[in-house]
Amino acid sequence: MKINKLIKNTYLRMSLLLIAGFFSGWLVFHRSQTVQKSETVVSEKKSTIWTCSMHPQIRRDAPGQCPICGMDLIPLIQDAAQIDPNSISMTEDAARIAEVQTTVVTRQEPVKEVRLYGKIQADERLLQTQSAHLAGRIEQLLINFTGEEVRKGQTIAQIYSPLMVTAQQELFEALKMRDTSIISAARDKLRQWKFTDGQIAEIERSGNVKSVFDVTATVSGIVTAKKVNKGDYVQQGSALYEIADLSHVWALFDAYESDLPWIKQGDKVTFTLQSLPGKEFNGVIAFIDPVINPQTRVARLRVEVANSGNILKPEMFATGYLKNRLASQGKSLVIPQSAVLWTGIRSIIYIKVQGASQPTYMMREITLGPDLGDSYVVLDGLEEGEEIVTNGTFNIDASAQLMAMPSMMNRKKDSTIAPDATKRITTNPDLQVQLANMYSAYKELKNAFVNSDVKKASAAAGHITDKLKKVDMNLIGQDQMDSWMDHVKTLESESQRIIKSSDIDQQRQSFSVISNVLYKVLKSYGTSEPVYYQYCPMAFNNKGAYWLSESDKISNPYFGQSMLTCGETREIIKN
Repeated sequence: MKINKLIKNTYLRMSLLLIAGFFSGWLVFHRSQTVQKSETVVSEKKSTIWTCSMHPQIRRDAPGQCPICGMDLIPLIQDAAQIDPNSISMTEDAARIAEVQTTVVTRQEPVKEVRLYGKIQADERLLQTQSAHLAGRIEQLLINFTGEEVRKGQTIAQIYSPLMVTAQQELFEALKMRDTSIISAARDKLRQWKFTDGQIAEIERSGNVKSVFDVTATVSGIVTAKKVNKGDYVQQGSALYEIADLSHVWALFDAYESDLPWIKQGDKVTFTLQSLPGKEFNGVIAFIDPVINPQTRVARLRVEVANSGNILKPEMFATGYLKNRLASQGKSLVIPQSAVLWTGIRSIIYIKVQGASQPTYMMREITLGPDLGDSYVVLDGLEEGEEIVTNGTFNIDASAQLMAMPSMMNRKKDSTIAPDATKRITTNPDLQVQLANMYSAYKELKNAFVNSDVKKASAAAGHITDKLKKVDMNLIGQDQMDSWMDHVKTLESESQRIIKSSDIDQQRQSFSVISNVLYKVLKSYGTSEPVYYQYCPMAFNNKGAYWLSESDKISNPYFGQSMLTCGETREIIKN
C-alpha cells in the first residue's frame, strides 16, 4: 500500500511539474510576441509625422487639419528604409489624403487644340459700290438709311438729268429722220448710261421726253453706307451707296506666331459667337496672311462661311478652335500639364519608384517640347513606360521642401538639376513705364478679386489687354521676342476668359495664370516699385496659387473676405 501510494504521488508531482512548465513557457513567449507586436504598432505609428505646409511648427501623429489655417496636414517623416536618399516615401493613407494619382507614360500623336479669337467681316469680294450712271440732281432717295436690304433691280433713287433730256430729243429726231445709223447711235448713247433695251423701247413708244430717271440696284445685299442726300448734284460715276452681299461672310481670326506651326490652309475651324451661345459654326481656312503684323505680332486667318438667314453679322466677336497634329512630330511622349511643376526654365515632375513597399516618388527635371494646350510633349528626361504623378504633385513637393530635400524651390549644390537661369534683362526706360502701367491694371484686377467683384474683375481684365496692346514691340530684344510673345498670348487669352465669364471661380483660375506670367515678366524686365510675390496654399482645393501685391500685407484674392489673411510672402521683386 505504501509503495502504491508513493508511485501515485510521484506521477502526480511529475504531471504538475509538466503543466507548470508549459504554462510558464506560454507566458514567456506570449508576452514576447505581445511586446513585439506592440513595438511594431508603435513603430508604425511613429513612422509618419503629419505637418502643415503653411505652418511647419504643427506636428501630429495622425492625419487631420491644421488648427491654425484648417488645411489638410501632409506627411513629414518618411520610412527610413528609402530606396534613394532623395526619394519621398508616403504611407498609403498619406498618398490617399494627398490625392496622389499616377499615370504610365505612353507615346501618342501630339495633337493640339488651338484657340483663336476674331471677328465676323463681310466678304470683300461681295462688296459693291452703287454709283450714278447719270450726272444730275438727286430728286428722290428710296433707300434712306444704312442697314436696309435691297434687291437687284429695285429702284433706289431718282435723278433729274439735263443730259438725258438732250439724249431723248436726239433719239426722237433720229426716229423722224428714219436714218438707221443715226437711230443706232442715239440708242447706243442711252445704253452707255445703263439703259436697257426695254427702257429704250418704252421711251420710243411714249414719245415723251422724261426729265427724271430711276436708278436701279445692280446687286442684292445690305446697305453699309449712304453717300448722298436728296438735292445733291452728282457726277457720272459718283458713289450713291455701298452694298454688301452677306450671303457669305469671312471669320477673321488672329493666330500667334507660336501657334502657326499647328495651322495650315484647309484646316477645319469650329467657332462660336457670344450672341448665339451653344450654337457652333464650321468653316475651312482659305487663307493665311503671309506677313506678321509688326504691332500685334499675329497673322490673320480667313475662314469662309455660308451665311443663310444673315445670322452672322459683321463685327460679331467669334471664338474658334481647331485640333491639329504637328507635321514634324511623329508619336511622342505626352504628359498632362498637371504633372509638371514649372519654375523659370526648369520643368519638374515626380516619378513613382517601382518595387517600393509603400508609395515612393523621386523628383526629375525634364525638357518640354511643344505645348499641346492641356498636355506637353517631352523631349528629354523621361522614358516610355515610367509612371509619373499627375495629381497631388504639389503636395509631394511640399513634403520635400519641408525636409530640405531637392524640390521645385529647393535644390542641393550637387544636384544634377541646372540652376535657375531667370536673367534680368537690361530694359529700356520707356518699356519700364509701359510695363508699370500694365502692372497697375493687374493690381486693379487683384483688388477686384479681393472684394469678390465679378464686374470690376471683367473691367480690370479689359484694362490689362489695353495696356498690353500699348507695349511697343520694338523695345523688346530680338532674343526675347519668342518668350515675350508666349507671355502676350497667355495674358490676352486669360484676360478674355475673365471678361467673358460671370463665374468668379473660373475668373480666379485665369487670374492665377496671369499672376504667374506677370511674375516672370517682372522678374525678367524689372519693376520700378517693390512687388511682393505671395502664396496661398489652400487655393483651388489645396493645390495652391500665387499672386502679386504692392504690399507685404496679405489680402487673399482667391478667397476674399472669407479668408482674407491666409497666405504668406514668398519673394520680394526689386529693381
